[in-house]
Amino acid sequence: MTDQEVLAMYDPLVGFLSKLCGPSCEVLLHDVSNPKNSVIAIENGALSGRSLGSPLTDLAYRVMETGEYKTQHYLSNYSGSSKGRPFLSNTYFITNEDRLIGLLCINRDTGPMHELDRALESLRQQYNLFDVAMPEIHETLEAPVPVILENLVSAAIDEVGVPRERLTIHEKVAIVHKLSEQGVLNMRGSIAEIARQFDVSEPTIYRYINRGRK
Repeated sequence: MTDQEVLAMYDPLVGFLSKLCGPSCEVLLHDVSNPKNSVIAIENGALSGRSLGSPLTDLAYRVMETGEYKTQHYLSNYSGSSKGRPFLSNTYFITNEDRLIGLLCINRDTGPMHELDRALESLRQQYNLFDVAMPEIHETLEAPVPVILENLVSAAIDEVGVPRERLTIHEKVAIVHKLSEQGVLNMRGSIAEIARQFDVSEPTIYRYINRGRK
């Protein structure tokens, strides 16, 4: 096939990809044999200010000089710019045998996305909504009551800093009273859970509760 016949096969893709990707996506086809007027098909060219007959870009010249097209089929997701607009670009290398004959390029205008990012950042600052939470505070969300109860009792015991099997009666009484102040004893199953973690009977926990009361 001639070079022109190969390029003609890619021509319909320009319109197809443009419709697929939307109006903020520029799609164009280059014929590298005519560098000063290389664009032979283009959609949404107003994004970059180009039209039919526009020249090759600096990147296209680099690809031709370095021979990158010999070791890979495309370049993807690299940055570009035109008229102050930022683009995310992709270029497919069109070859005929071992020769580079054309480029199929897709350039997505990312300006609206950057504007949205700035608006969201401003909104986060206005309401103090930050991605990094306070490290010393942790909350278990949507946990069932038994799990929450287990965590509360376990946390109260761990705060003492003594292995559970070495806790004195005085320390156990203090833990139970602290849990009572926190309202944990009002939760269903709390006595049984405390007894389980202390490895004592439930009547023993009731005696702990009554200790120190006037």
